[in-house]
Amino acid sequence: MAGLESQREPVPRNDEGERDTTLAFLTFARHCVLKKVDGLTDDQLRQRLVVSDTTLLGLVQHLADGERYWFGHVVGGDPRWAGVDFSMMVPDHRTGAELVADYRAAIAESDRLLAGVGSWDDRVAAPPDDERRWSVRWVVAHMTGETTRHAGHADILREHIDQVTGR
Repeated sequence: MAGLESQREPVPRNDEGERDTTLAFLTFARHCVLKKVDGLTDDQLRQRLVVSDTTLLGLVQHLADGERYWFGHVVGGDPRWAGVDFSMMVPDHRTGAELVADYRAAIAESDRLLAGVGSWDDRVAAPPDDERRWSVRWVVAHMTGETTRHAGHADILREHIDQVTGR
C-alpha cells in the first residue's frame, strides 16, 4: 500500500542570519517529531517495530531529556537536568499525552533560554562530560542534528504503524 503523504511540508526558508536560520531548522525538526506522534493511540506510540527498544514514545521522552540536558543544564547551568538518563524505555504509567506535553514544555524552556543568550559565541555554563566549554552555537547545532536524526527514526516508525509519510 502506498503511503499517505499527509505530513509533508517545506523546509524553512529563513535566511536572515545565523540565529534566525539555525533556530528555524531546529524548530522544524522538533515539529517533524511532534507530527509523527500526532493522532496515534498510546498503544501505537509504544509499538516496538525494531530490534532496539526505540518507540515513538521513547523518542519523545529521549528528546525531552536532550532539550533539558543540553539547553537547560549545559547552556543554562541548571543542575536539575545534569543527571537525565536519555532513556527510551517509557514507564507504563506515563501516557503519550503526558510525554508529548512534557516535550513541548522542554522545547518552550529551551526557547526561552536561547532567546536570552547574548552571543552564540558564548561558552556554555556547565561543560558536558569531556569538560570542554562548547559554544552555544555548537550546542544548538548538536541538538538540531540529534533532533533531525530522531525525526527520521520517527518517520520510519510512523510509516510502519499506519503508512503515513512526509517530513
